[in-house]
Amino acid sequence: MRTTLRLDDQLFRDVKSVAAESGRTTTAVIEDFLREGLARRRQTPEKKQVVLPTFDGGGLMPGVDINNSAALLDIMEEGDAPY
Repeated sequence: MRTTLRLDDQLFRDVKSVAAESGRTTTAVIEDFLREGLARRRQTPEKKQVVLPTFDGGGLMPGVDINNSAALLDIMEEGDAPY
């Protein structure tokens, strides 16, 4: 397929230099660079597993309703919360 690309002058000189050094055409060099760039995009980075610390706190304090944020705030402000 034929297409027209607008490249930075220095970038094109660099591509021509690589082509001359390797004995290939500028088209072949550009195709190889594009293939490498596209292949890198397709690679999924290795994800590190995150280990979160857990603590056995013995559950909720008697009378604490975790669905009542106002009551939770009152308990924490009174200083009765075991944190």
